[in-house]
Amino acid sequence: LQHSFSPDASIRSPAEATIKNLKHVKGAVTMLLQVAAEKQVQYEVRQAAAIQLKNICRECWVERVSFTLGLGVDGGTGSGSGSGGASRIRPTLLDEEDKAGIRTNLVEALLSEPEKSVRDLMAETVHSIAIHDFPDNWPNLLPTLLHQIAQSADPAQALRVHNALLALRKICKRYEYKSREQRGPLNDIVVQSFPLLLPLAQRLSDPNVHSLEAAMMLKQFHSLEAAMMLKQILKIFWSSTQFYLPSAISGAGGGGGDATVGGETTAEGGAGGGTVSATFDPNAMQPWFDILRSVLSKPLPEASTGLEPRGQPTSVEERNAWPWWKVKKWSAQIMSRMFSRYGIPAYAEDESREFAAYFSQSVAPQFLGPICETLNLRPSGQFCTDRVVHLCLTFVDLAVELAPTYKLLKPHLDFILYKVCFPTLCLTADDIELFEGDPHEFVHRQNSPLADFYDPRMSAVTLITDLVKHRGRDVTQPLLGFLLLSKKKFAGELEGMMVTSVYPDFNSPVGFLRCRACWMVQRFSTIKWSDDGTNLRSLIQLVLQRLSDPALPVQIEASKALRFLIEVDGAETTLLPVLPQLLTEYFRIMTEIGNDEVVAALQVIIDKFGDHIEPHAVALVTQLSAAFENYCSTGEDDDDAAMAAAQCLECIATVLKGICERPDLFKSMEPQLVPLVLQILGNDGAFIEYLEYALDILTFLTYFPDEISPQLWEAFPLIYTAFDQWAFDYLNFMVPPLENFIAKSPQHFLAGTTNTPEGTVRYIDLVFSIVAKTVTEDRTSDSECRKALCLYMSILHSCPGAVDAYLPMMNDVALGKLGQQVNNEVPFTRIAVFQVIGSALYYNPQLELAELEKRGVTQQVFTQWIRDSEEMEKWLPRKLTVLGLTSILMMNANSLPPSVQGSIPQIVSVVVSMTEKMKEEAEKEDSQEGNFEEEAEEEDEEEAFEGFGEDEDVTNEADELYMNALNQLSSGGDNAVARFLMGEAFDDDFDDDDDDFMSPLDEVDTLLYVNDTLKAAFQREPEVYQQVQAALAPETVNTCQKLFAAADSQRAQEAQQQAQQAQ
Repeated sequence: LQHSFSPDASIRSPAEATIKNLKHVKGAVTMLLQVAAEKQVQYEVRQAAAIQLKNICRECWVERVSFTLGLGVDGGTGSGSGSGGASRIRPTLLDEEDKAGIRTNLVEALLSEPEKSVRDLMAETVHSIAIHDFPDNWPNLLPTLLHQIAQSADPAQALRVHNALLALRKICKRYEYKSREQRGPLNDIVVQSFPLLLPLAQRLSDPNVHSLEAAMMLKQFHSLEAAMMLKQILKIFWSSTQFYLPSAISGAGGGGGDATVGGETTAEGGAGGGTVSATFDPNAMQPWFDILRSVLSKPLPEASTGLEPRGQPTSVEERNAWPWWKVKKWSAQIMSRMFSRYGIPAYAEDESREFAAYFSQSVAPQFLGPICETLNLRPSGQFCTDRVVHLCLTFVDLAVELAPTYKLLKPHLDFILYKVCFPTLCLTADDIELFEGDPHEFVHRQNSPLADFYDPRMSAVTLITDLVKHRGRDVTQPLLGFLLLSKKKFAGELEGMMVTSVYPDFNSPVGFLRCRACWMVQRFSTIKWSDDGTNLRSLIQLVLQRLSDPALPVQIEASKALRFLIEVDGAETTLLPVLPQLLTEYFRIMTEIGNDEVVAALQVIIDKFGDHIEPHAVALVTQLSAAFENYCSTGEDDDDAAMAAAQCLECIATVLKGICERPDLFKSMEPQLVPLVLQILGNDGAFIEYLEYALDILTFLTYFPDEISPQLWEAFPLIYTAFDQWAFDYLNFMVPPLENFIAKSPQHFLAGTTNTPEGTVRYIDLVFSIVAKTVTEDRTSDSECRKALCLYMSILHSCPGAVDAYLPMMNDVALGKLGQQVNNEVPFTRIAVFQVIGSALYYNPQLELAELEKRGVTQQVFTQWIRDSEEMEKWLPRKLTVLGLTSILMMNANSLPPSVQGSIPQIVSVVVSMTEKMKEEAEKEDSQEGNFEEEAEEEDEEEAFEGFGEDEDVTNEADELYMNALNQLSSGGDNAVARFLMGEAFDDDFDDDDDDFMSPLDEVDTLLYVNDTLKAAFQREPEVYQQVQAALAPETVNTCQKLFAAADSQRAQEAQQQAQQAQ
């Protein structure tokens, strides 16, 4: 460990190699823990030992499992389905004896550790082990920590108590985002620990000293140790409550969490023996609110005053890290979170309504005083951290929406707006220094996507905006400038303001004012110009000039401003003549700095001038590809460059969309794009953040050109490797290019092979492996299963007569999924299976019926299919149902399975009925026009809305939808919260859009196919089909005759058109 710090590579390299191999050495983790815990060892060596211990325990405690598919991360996917599976490489795992030793000694080492860095590393190690072992394999962990916390009255135990709290927080954090059903251990922790944490937090936060014993503890009350302990307690409270309220502190058995009865945790209606009904008890939560309010109100005087708590630093960076400010931050954060979840009772879950009513009527008003006092620190000349100001403004913003708090807030709006918000928005000396001295950092801060979460300026803007939007009747006149866009009667004043006040600043000698002028254009680009277009042309010219401004931040804001101006009527006339120069300026700025909004603005320009981009397309793609490579080379730590790189790829896709009618141009772009796509698909997932965009580009390259080049075919096996090893959750983006490969060149697809560690594998086997692994994996969502099944359809449609041998495997997978879905109330996945079966019947009805008969499921499949056909509303399932069922009628009746023979009348009825629906809808497809005038009237009505009254809670559709989605997490099952936070579609019960699915069957006219097949069947077996006709309902026979007449008429029209064209 000591040698690993040596500047001599001959000493350092062998040491690093030895350390890397420690995970294979029995007893190594025990030695590492001993070194890390030994206070006499050099600090850097202890820290290095703690780092290696953490890494080994995280990597080698259990076999890692991917979130999406439950597959080992270190190896392949097992034998899998299909011949493309890779063999598993078993990862190195720690010996059970070593693990037991670590569990025994790690907690004691952590409790006695005074060094923050080593302590935090040990706590992370506890967390990574607890994920797998707590509570079942580490039953003494919680009792050990609680025993130590119980010693909090002894000042000599302060360090150990704090470290026990730190470890407890790490355990709670394990369950922070778990669904309600998985929070049983956390509820047990709350039940056992909060009776200790509450009095400790009260003692640490209570400023009132009424006894000699309390006076003796005054020093402890103000100490940094007290702040650090209090911070950990609040973090534990946050982890325990931010998504659900455990019954132990809410006092209600159903109040957002599980209830503990007789030592057993029971979810509502779960396996624990039923629900627990109890009434919410305010006495259970009020003490915690008192603590939070006390912490928020605690004065933090300057060090120069000599008052307690002493020792406040003087530099902003040190103040931000000072434990007492951290405690205030957590108090404000908890209350803002509580307010957002329970402030509007109408949005709360049913079981939380009682608590929400109490919170909105009693708790939220209690906190307005401390919140406003905290916001008054800066106006009164005192210090407050940006983070605390941000969170307090967030609380006030929520208070604006709730009637009881808004009534209290209303008399103080002038203070909020003019003493707090406006000064927060104002330019500072630090801003000017950064603008002039480090423009790159200035641009980074101005465009950071995280600003909404920490920058008080953003929360101030949000608060002002929401006041205007929701309480406009109270703040309209004082904030007239903020209302000009949304009030038509002030539109003329806005134009005058822009011309007289903003236009001159484009040429100001002050760089920040030029920057702000460009920013104003982005905010007010939608105004209606009353003149002949001169003002708009002047504005565009002013912004164009600023693209070459000497100050980089001005260039950035100007490039973003054009993104908005280009949408204004009349802007195209001014911009089109300078399009080449405009593109040159954008690429120059992109070379200077990686900023995704600049690239997004370029994308808007390309999209707007799509018809004129063609001459510049190849150059654009070349420069965007080069920019992408440049941004990727900046390193992993440059988030701005990474986002700009992703935007470059999206911009390339926009260029390709603009030239889709010139497929010949795609070939000239392949030398730049194919290596880029292959780079992202390869490299073991090193470029996974760009994979979605690369697959979009690959979709363009494989769809529009007449043929697929050999270089592009190199991507095919890479898609499988990516899916198989590191990108299984990108399936939805992989299917479109795979479908293009199959449909565009089926012969190449069928003949194509690739080399794997197991030998040569055919491309078709890779596809079948992808589908099988997706459909048979329990954790795959239904929408992903439906997307995967589309690949079966593509193969059946594009490879007629060439994949007979694959029908058994296809049926195994599809029918297996059908069996799982048979009782599902939502039929969409069953319908996707029936699309595959319909495709297989159209491919070869005899072979497909044999597969169904072989499994003895023919009757069940057709019964369910006909039942679900009533739920089919989309074009694709209807067409494949009609084609599949009609194909059966091409076979002689006596060769059909008995169950099918008896169902011919029912099959004909379904086919006729569905064909009629498809015909009627095709005739009506142009009938639904957008009612733009009505929409415009609705917008005008919205503009006239002046906000809610002070007695009304603010309600809006967006908040309601968000809260409904959040509340659904309580019944979302395993990893529901994780899936929600990752942005995955939370509700799988929606139909997929099949408009993008294209295949050779598009050329099959459904009406003519039904007409020809039914007539041929009547001619082939007249006696059989006379009996079928007799069994049909009269209306079905009548509809059938109408379809025959429509088909004959269509054929006659087509013949007439062909004759006219021949002349």
